[in-house]
Formats: sequence, C-alpha cells, structure tokens
Amino acid sequence: MTNLDWWVLFATLSGIVLYGMYKSRGQKNLKGYLLADKQLPWYHVALSVMATQASAITFLSAPGQAFRDGMSFVQFYLGLPLAMIFLCIVFLPIYHKLNVYTAYQFLEKRFDVKTRTLTALLFLLQRGLSTGITIYAPALVLSHILDMHIYYAIGIIGVAVIIYTVYGGTKAVSYTQMIQMAIIFSGLFVAASMAVSLLPDHIGIVKSLKVAGAAGRMNVLSFDFDLNNKYTLWSGLLGGFFLQLSYFGTDQSQVGRYLTAKSVSESRLGLLMNALIKIPMQFFILFIGILVFVFYEINPAPINFNKAALTRVEQVVDANEFSQKLQEYHEAENQKHNAALAYAEALDTRNETVIAQTKKDYQLKHQASQDERTSINEYMQQHDKQLDLNDSNYVFLNFVTNQLPMGLVGLLIAIIFLASMGSAASGFNSLASTTVIDIYKRWLNKKELTDKEDLRVSRLATLFWGIFCVIVAINASKLGNLIEAVNILGSLFYGTILGIFLVAFFIKRVDGVQVFIAAILAEGIVFASYSQDLVEYLWLNVIGCGAVMLISYLLSFVIKSRKVEAN
Repeated sequence: MTNLDWWVLFATLSGIVLYGMYKSRGQKNLKGYLLADKQLPWYHVALSVMATQASAITFLSAPGQAFRDGMSFVQFYLGLPLAMIFLCIVFLPIYHKLNVYTAYQFLEKRFDVKTRTLTALLFLLQRGLSTGITIYAPALVLSHILDMHIYYAIGIIGVAVIIYTVYGGTKAVSYTQMIQMAIIFSGLFVAASMAVSLLPDHIGIVKSLKVAGAAGRMNVLSFDFDLNNKYTLWSGLLGGFFLQLSYFGTDQSQVGRYLTAKSVSESRLGLLMNALIKIPMQFFILFIGILVFVFYEINPAPINFNKAALTRVEQVVDANEFSQKLQEYHEAENQKHNAALAYAEALDTRNETVIAQTKKDYQLKHQASQDERTSINEYMQQHDKQLDLNDSNYVFLNFVTNQLPMGLVGLLIAIIFLASMGSAASGFNSLASTTVIDIYKRWLNKKELTDKEDLRVSRLATLFWGIFCVIVAINASKLGNLIEAVNILGSLFYGTILGIFLVAFFIKRVDGVQVFIAAILAEGIVFASYSQDLVEYLWLNVIGCGAVMLISYLLSFVIKSRKVEAN
C-alpha cells in the first residue's frame, strides 16, 4: 500500500471510532448502555441490522466464493424476506410488549428459568465463536498487507473494537454502523466499476456474464431437490428461512439491534428494509467476484492467491520440478486467456456456429487450466500435508492490492475493517447483554444494583467477551471459506434455539421440562447429522427446529404438563 492508502485507511478507521465514542457519551444506566434508551429511528435499525450480518467475512470471502463456485451462494438468502415478515408479525410484538432486554427473558416467562438459561448458553457459545471468526477475517487482510504475524493483526483489530464498544455500548455500535454502511456501499460500487474498467475495451458487463456463464459461474438458481447440494432454491427457501428466522428472531446480536427502536412500527420498518436490500446487496457482492473471475480468465492468475502458502511450499519442494510444473500451468493459463478472448470476440459476429466453436474451445481450455491447478495443489499437498490450499478468502484481497490505484486500495481495505468492526461490536454488545441480564443478574447477583454498578458490570462483561473472541480468532485458522464456516457454525445451534421459541409461541400444551429435554435431544441429533455428513448444513436448521417441536409435543403426552402459558 502507498502512503495515500495508509492515510485513507487510518483516517477512516480512527474517524469511525471517535465518532462512535462522541455520539455515545454520557451513558448513565443499563437501558442506555444496552438498548440506547429505545430512541433510535427505523433507518438506524435497518443499517445496524444489516451491518451486524454483513461482517468482513461477507466482503472478504463472498467474492472468493463466487470466484470458485459461482453465484449459487445467493440462494442462501432467499428465505430472508419470508423470515422478516414472520418475525414482524409474531416475534416483534411480544418482545416489545414484555419490554425485555434480551430475547431469552421471554422464555422464562413462558417456560422456566432452566430453559431460558439453556437457550442463553447456546447463544453465548455460538455467538462467541462466530464473533471470533469475524475478527479473524480482516486480520488476514492486515497480516497479508503488512507481512506481520496473524496474532498481532488480531490483537490490533480486537483492541480497537473493544475500546469503543466497552465505552459506548449499543449507541456507539448503532451510530458507527450507520456510517460504516454508507462507506461500504460507496466502496463496493467503486470496486465493481474498477473491475469493469480493468477489462479490455471490447469486453463489457454483458460479455463478462457470457464468459462467466460458459465457465459455469452464473449458476444463480438450482431447482434440484438434493439434500447433498449445498445451495439450491429449496435449501435457500426452507433451510435459509429457518436459519434467518432463528438468527434475526432469537440471536441477541440482532434482537438487540431492533429492540433499540422507538416503537414496534419503527422496528418493523427497519427489518423490512433489510429484507428488501439484503438479497440485491449480496447478489452485487457475489457479482464483483464474477467480474474478478473474468479478469483472471484473461489475465495471469497465481497458482494460489495465498502468497504465504506458496512461500511455505517453495521451501520443501524440489525447485526445478516445481518450476517445471508452474511453467506447464502458465502455458495452460495462456491458452485459456486466448480462448476466452476469442470467445468474447466471437460474440460480436453473431455467427452461432463460430460462437459455439469458440465457446467449446474456451471451456476445454478452462478445464485444462483447472486440471493443472489441481495437479499442482496435489503435488504441494504431498510435500506439506498441513498446507492449507483453500485460497478463496484471498482472491478479492489479491485483486484489490495488486490492481486498484492508490487511495482506492486504502478505501477497500477500510471497508473490510469497518465491516468487521461493526459485526464484532454487535457481537460483543449482545454477548454482554445476555451475560448480564440472563446469567449475572438472574443467577449470580439477584439484588438490585445501582445504575453505576449496572454500567460497570456491563462494561466488564463486554471486555471479557472481547478478550474471549480475540482468543477464538487466534485459533480460527484452517476453517476453509470463512463465510461458509460462520454459517455452518450458526446452523449447528440456530435450529434448536428457533425450535424452542416456536414451541413457546405455538404449542401451548408444552411446558419447560418437556421443551428442555427436547432441546438437548435435538442438539444431539443436529451434531450427529453434521458429524455423519448426512445432509448439507442449511438443512441442519430445519432438522434442529423440527426435532425440538416434534419431541417436545410428543413428550407433552408422556410427561405431566404444568401448562405454563405465555404472559
């Protein structure tokens, strides 16, 4: 990075931190610290909800996901609008009516304290691990650019987020997220524009789509009902619906965002706006990955986008043999480049025969290049079995740092940092909220605390979870594509948590004992299904939720019910 890039990066990040601390000054009590006094307008809610979900993983890994596997990942979000509608109708009115700080307070009112505590603990485990991964993602960027150890990078990011989150609480999180999302949207449009401008003059967006389609990257929708296919229309609508409903309806990192709104209607507007924007935004981010893919189809691409992996393997392989293999790969790449350009030029002729011939030739050359890459990866793996060759997290980073002009590199790197800061800050804040409200004040110290004591405990809880998440980040290597890793982790818990809430809302004959047993059994079923690789991860949300509802309902006929009704 140039000096200008560093100034852009430093000014952006420091400005965000100082702004958040300034807007959240004067915190006086627990309601202000955890819920921003419930005074935020709907657009704050919308942007905060979006920023919480759109971590650095989204902007770092999603383009790489599209680069390697195409557009199919967008199907992951198809269940989101349905989940938002359901949430606005069922969850929101109850949360606002009960005037809760966390979603899990409702479960004690409906069931009992052990069900509330179990659900809160499942959330704390899942969110603590997930937030650690969101810190690890931008640390990859910093370590890559500065050539520093990943641990130092994690420490820098973690400390920066901890400072303003511990100081300002929810209000600092919300105000910074609003600015973060404005910068992020602007930067993404700049990145897409630059990706298009770097292509040859005769290859625009339409031809890029054609080239990407010929290489199998424009697989936006799959109608196959295949439980072993990660991303299909059905896994997105069904599995995605349950995952998104659980995430937005029961995960305190999101519940805490829309409980800050002035009213139910303001919360609803914020959530529905998120439903309208999220799928187009994710499509656009994946599309940037497609443009990067086309760029590297007609320009030299490294055998692995992770320079550290190449440096490591070069120390253990035979230099001459490895050089020969790389030469064969580059020859295959050159043939692929020429074939891609020939296909793009043939599209102007409108001669179907020529187009078909050049397309077939390009597809063959593309596959030959892929085969060479696979062969070299296998060769490298044979010489270093611990080598991580999954480079999808480095594709967009490599493109940004090597292809964009000075100043824009700093802006794009700042976007990745801002996204991580927003998501991590929400994670710290929600973990602290649940710890203080559902664990500390419920179990460890039941006496009434003063406002100062409440603030001190909340800040200490935020600090604790910040440190915990940094430790998780340090140990978050070798997870493959991070955007998949964090969603797999969520799918291991979200179905069970959602099942508990749906039982609370809709199956009145079930009481706390029955749903508690059902939740433990359902979580066991989910982990067994995942460990045995029975289905792809999105279906784990359906399995977990369905198991809780079915088992608890059946148990209601076996175990005597106390029929605890919701207030």
